[in-house]
Amino acid sequence: MDKLKRWVRHGMVKERARILVVGGGYVGMYTALRLQRKLKQELARGEAEITVVTPDPYMTYQPFLPEAAAGAISPRHVVVPLRRVLDACRIVVGEVRSIDHAKRTATLSTLATEEEGAGTEPLTYDELVLAPGSISRTLPIPGLADHGIGFKSVEEAIGLRNHVIEQMDIASSTRDPEIRDAALTFVFVGGGFAGVEALGELEDMARYAARYYHNIQPEDMKWILVEASDRILPEVGEEMGRYTVTELRRRNIDVRLHTRLDSCVDRVAQLSDGARFPTRTVVWTAGVKPHPLVAATDLPVNDRGRLKCTPQLTVDGATHAWAAGDAAAVPDVTADEPGATTAPNAQHAVRQAKVLGDNIAHALRGEPLETYAHKYVGSVASLGLHKGVAHVYGRKLKGYPAWFMHRVYHLSRVPTYNRKARVLAEWTLSGLFKREIVSLGSLEHPRAEFELAAGGKPPTDPFGDPKGSS
Repeated sequence: MDKLKRWVRHGMVKERARILVVGGGYVGMYTALRLQRKLKQELARGEAEITVVTPDPYMTYQPFLPEAAAGAISPRHVVVPLRRVLDACRIVVGEVRSIDHAKRTATLSTLATEEEGAGTEPLTYDELVLAPGSISRTLPIPGLADHGIGFKSVEEAIGLRNHVIEQMDIASSTRDPEIRDAALTFVFVGGGFAGVEALGELEDMARYAARYYHNIQPEDMKWILVEASDRILPEVGEEMGRYTVTELRRRNIDVRLHTRLDSCVDRVAQLSDGARFPTRTVVWTAGVKPHPLVAATDLPVNDRGRLKCTPQLTVDGATHAWAAGDAAAVPDVTADEPGATTAPNAQHAVRQAKVLGDNIAHALRGEPLETYAHKYVGSVASLGLHKGVAHVYGRKLKGYPAWFMHRVYHLSRVPTYNRKARVLAEWTLSGLFKREIVSLGSLEHPRAEFELAAGGKPPTDPFGDPKGSS
């Protein structure tokens, strides 16, 4: 903090260095965690202050969402409470609406301002870490907004699990063959990690659950994967991508490449190859785009809407502004291709956060900044219990070894020893006992029964149906 103290003596900055971290995901949490370790003494003396603004008071470990949806991991063990981990930071649950970096001001709305009807309030800062992450990249497809289901949050993952089991309940209890067929048809759009892993885990779960339904066989269910390109899981390489297609088709999953979803109006999935599937389940996992907040700032962005960054993780052309993760275009100094940027994935985000936290501490102390450099080592993907693919350090694995590597890798990466121990315990217990196949859809409407008793209207479920309808 020597440079900071010199600035204070010359009246260049305020006495306290106010660091604002926007976002509580991978980059936001790990950067704040790194900062509170690097600036421990300065925080104790009141010479620095770290404020984290996040819509949720927890960080979601997204690679575990498919297993949470399949019931292999409890939802509460997929998230990390920020207040426990970032005990030296100020956590503000809210959303930043806009940023005027020239004035070092962020405009945010919190639960308090919404409750009071005050709208928004300003928050000033000295150093900005912009890590809002990404949102689902959707297309103007008719019916998608009405019937589509996302898969980026733990709430969506658990809602999808409940929905799949509820559809099996509907199919088991109806006498209408059209309703039964639509209930047992599941369409997933997008052949990346999210779509393939979610489909693989949920199909595996539903196949297991079918043994407890007297009139549903695994063969009665239709699982369809729609991908616009010529292959799925490009991150694991072409050979492993072809193996994944073969493995899924062996499980009677209909994989359609070079195919797009054209419409899902009236709960009918219309594909570009002419196929039509009446269905009550359309899961959209076809890519992501930078958070809309990036466009509500005065910071420079590239043609894809991501923040222009330097290899030191500063925002290009803006002093005291830093960024990393999905919303940042960080130059990949290890790539042979000129102008290449790092992929928007967890592997880079966690490592970028470490360098980002160090560089902010370096900047405050007047020390030289580090350059972010990490060569992509490969990827692992789960396709259900004991099934997976991997391409790591040039080695290709499939089946049980890949699935085991997937679990070991992500267990090592999930934050805090508390979460590691709980996840490992759940995996151990799931190997000793039968799977849980209970749908807790009532959790999404905790007041439904009381409202109905009090004379209110029945609620609508997250996917557009009145609760309990068929």
